[in-house]
Amino acid sequence: MKFAPLAALGLAVAATAVPAVAQTAAPAAPAAPASAFTLDTPIEALMADERTKAVLAKHIGPLDQHPAYEQFKAMSLKILAPYSGGQITDEILAKIEADLTAIK
Repeated sequence: MKFAPLAALGLAVAATAVPAVAQTAAPAAPAAPASAFTLDTPIEALMADERTKAVLAKHIGPLDQHPAYEQFKAMSLKILAPYSGGQITDEILAKIEADLTAIK
């Protein structure tokens, strides 16, 4: 007899869980399109697109020609900036971000 209340509780939990699963199974509404490129995008992804590669070349030079490119290409500009010896400043990041946002 002690198991009957536990079984009832298990059925109650199962009954409430099914609608929750059904609700989460619905397809998500498409989000508003945002810029595909940000300061958090890995540098190698930025270098793979000609438009963003031009933005980086304009503000900080051809990163893919840097001797340490293989070491930092998986980093984002935000992560790389503190290691740049002052070459990637907050001002430069703001300019890059504005140009990346303008790319549709």
